Amino acid sequence: MTKRNKIIYWIATLWLSLGMVSTGIVQLLKMKEEVALFTQLGYPLYFMTMIAIWKILGVIAVLIPKFPLLKEWAYAGFFFAMSGAVFSHLASGGGAKDFFGPVLLLVLTVVSWYFRPEDRKTISVNV
Repeated sequence: MTKRNKIIYWIATLWLSLGMVSTGIVQLLKMKEEVALFTQLGYPLYFMTMIAIWKILGVIAVLIPKFPLLKEWAYAGFFFAMSGAVFSHLASGGGAKDFFGPVLLLVLTVVSWYFRPEDRKTISVNV
């Protein structure tokens, strides 16, 4: 892995982790604005708690060494959660500002996944 790719990976991964943990904490605390957003999007409030826990566990999985298969699942979860957020905002008639956070986290997820080091990738075996 080149030094450039390593820098790209760590910048994307740290920003992704910060974004997921901070939004996860906001959701766990059930802050008024987040509760209003989930209600506007039509989701039950227990879904907010579930997503928050998954985000925080996903960040732990992505940051700890080893467990490449677990990392793949975490990246997939981030991708599905953020693409789901984008579509939820689209379906509810959200404005451009509503898309910024989910799209940014979606891009960071893809960049972090793409540039991850070899020891953080699953090994594909063809039989």
